[in-house]
Amino acid sequence: MTEPATAPLRARERARAELMSELLAAARARLEAEGSAALSLRAVARDLGMASSAVYRYVPSRDALLTLLIIEAYDAVGQVAEQAAADARELGPAQAWLAVARAVRRWALDQPYSFELIYGTPVRGYRAPDDTVQSALRLWQVIIGLLMEAGGDGILDPAGPDFDPAGRMAPEAYASAGFTDPSTVPDDVARTAIRSATLFTSLVGAISVELFGHLHRVAEDYARFFDVTIATAAAGVGLRISLD
Repeated sequence: MTEPATAPLRARERARAELMSELLAAARARLEAEGSAALSLRAVARDLGMASSAVYRYVPSRDALLTLLIIEAYDAVGQVAEQAAADARELGPAQAWLAVARAVRRWALDQPYSFELIYGTPVRGYRAPDDTVQSALRLWQVIIGLLMEAGGDGILDPAGPDFDPAGRMAPEAYASAGFTDPSTVPDDVARTAIRSATLFTSLVGAISVELFGHLHRVAEDYARFFDVTIATAAAGVGLRISLD
């Protein structure tokens, strides 16, 4: 008996979802053509054949649209990393990290404008809201999970320097792991956080120099050069990767 009342609502929900999908697709196309700094709701509305006032009913501002694209990109790379880690789990954490890094690189080369949006130059005047944090953490959680697995297996053998972890990570980094007071963070947890940041920065850096053309006349085989970069940084934090 309720179907006649709920059917129009479901139809509206489907129509809204379809419009949002089209809107995001148009925004991605604009992002690729003009870059994030030039993104505007008016241009996206024009591409969809809609009045800009109609688009504002779905997305209230340019920044809100950027946030949707950023969350989408973070979720995409997070999903890629999670799947790669799961597929390579039997190889052990070190080789799984190489598999994750390779998968993220493939994603970045296939989606360079999405990579640039989340890991490139910040958009002037835009401040990412907390809504983006959970999606941004997905890749970090993969990295931390692999380091914790390696530590639990007793195979971490850092080639890098020994260090005092105190004061090296921002309090917000520990807050995301449930530690509201940085002084209560155990040293082993702090070291894992710092090592995860090392792996993250080596991954983003290795992809960035390739994507933005800084390896021209430097590397002969970009994929093999990337593997060596990732393996060298990983050895510093204790993951010994075998390259074949």
